Amino acid sequence: MGKEIVMAAEMVFSLVLGGFLLLVLRFFDALLLKPRRLRSRLEKQGIRGPQPSFLYGNIAEMKRIIEAQRPLVEKSAASEELVHACSSSVFPHVEQWRQEYDLEMVKEVALCTSLNLGKPTFLSTERGPLLGRGILSSNGPYWAYQRKIIGPELYLDRVKGMVNLMAESTSTMLRTWENRSESWERKVEMRVDGDLRRLSADIISRACFGRSYTQGEKIFSKLHALQKILSKGKIGVPGLRYIPNKHNKEIWKLEHEIDSMILEVVKSRSADDENKSDLLQSILSTAEIYGHNGDMPANISLNKFIVDNCKNIFFAGHETTTVAASWCLTMLAAYPDWQARARKEVIEICGTNVPTANMLRNMKVLTMVIQETLRLYPPIAYLVREALKDIHFKGINIPKGITIQVPTPILHQHQELWGSDAHEFKPDRFANGTSGACKIPQAYMPFGVGPRTCAGQNFAMAELKVILSLILSKFSFTLSPAYHHSPVFRLLIQPQHGVSILLEKL
Repeated sequence: MGKEIVMAAEMVFSLVLGGFLLLVLRFFDALLLKPRRLRSRLEKQGIRGPQPSFLYGNIAEMKRIIEAQRPLVEKSAASEELVHACSSSVFPHVEQWRQEYDLEMVKEVALCTSLNLGKPTFLSTERGPLLGRGILSSNGPYWAYQRKIIGPELYLDRVKGMVNLMAESTSTMLRTWENRSESWERKVEMRVDGDLRRLSADIISRACFGRSYTQGEKIFSKLHALQKILSKGKIGVPGLRYIPNKHNKEIWKLEHEIDSMILEVVKSRSADDENKSDLLQSILSTAEIYGHNGDMPANISLNKFIVDNCKNIFFAGHETTTVAASWCLTMLAAYPDWQARARKEVIEICGTNVPTANMLRNMKVLTMVIQETLRLYPPIAYLVREALKDIHFKGINIPKGITIQVPTPILHQHQELWGSDAHEFKPDRFANGTSGACKIPQAYMPFGVGPRTCAGQNFAMAELKVILSLILSKFSFTLSPAYHHSPVFRLLIQPQHGVSILLEKL
């Protein structure tokens, strides 16, 4: 009996040891051998780059380059002109390392329709707490199905019906601005990025989820906190996200709280809500059919499908629009001539009326201002794709597992594409649309490009026009002396110190 116990113990020990050794080998392969194999295959084709260090790759060198470059490009509002070459401060390491672009390859990658080129896996792993496997991070048939659900809800015809709702939310915010000062005989200094964040949250909540910002305030605040924490983490270090350190524990806690709150929103839908025609109801109805048909991926539950896509919509429809609106106000404040031209157009088209969808379509000057702002300060920093299988582009064999990154700000200010004034704020370059502004129209990609273009592009443009047109119709504004121009990358390219302006009521 004792001998059998010893043999059983030895067997268990052998299994545990074998499993541990297998885990170590897999970790060693993921950490060292696989990257070396992929790097070797590219180097044989003449594609080289900075030599990575063990475990952390080029992260330390990237930080060193960024810290060395930032003081050279930061400008205060007192400066005569803002420096718009934000890639020099946000991505100086890319500027330093990159070779000249093969612009035709960028075009080919952007327009590739093959499901073998998809979103990188780190979006659903390292960024999983924020994005899960929703429409922004999934691939293949599962992504295509999600696109079929969400895309039609954000088509232009549907967005037109949301314009009045956007105007109502914006008007409410502007009334609070008017009430903040007892007298408008002088300019009032105001930090506006927080208000824009709440406004954008209110619009996406009401338009897509049938609720006001106050009802979803906790969800938005926790998503914003999660975004900030994730932006401080390291991407691509195998197993790092599983270590129960303070950083990860905070992420897990926020993720659990956000998921629970979204499910509470879903459960609180009453019988009357089932007749609503908003995006949430579309997700719920289609997800149930999808689940009952047995087409859901094995590792995706019905609840996860719903939660992931709600988080994607909250993030994409809230944070990106907030940042874009902040940059647009900054540009209008910094360039009074363009502010005056945009205001004149708004008043000519709208008069004293609330803007409608048809009015928005006729706002050519405001559209150019938005397009130029998104060229210089695109919220999404990279067009990122991963080779899900070995693929071939422009004479280069790209192995499975390689991530392709196109830095959007660098491409948006490439002088070969945009001319010698590529670093300047000149909205009239878009007078004839994007096709007349750039040698390769696909190089303009604030909303992505090709099959994975942002499904919410029409929604975002309508929202920006409504917000800016109503502000222009009620206020004139300049940058506050307290404003400090310092773009920073925190999952999105945003103003590091917020946006402070001096408002004057018209």
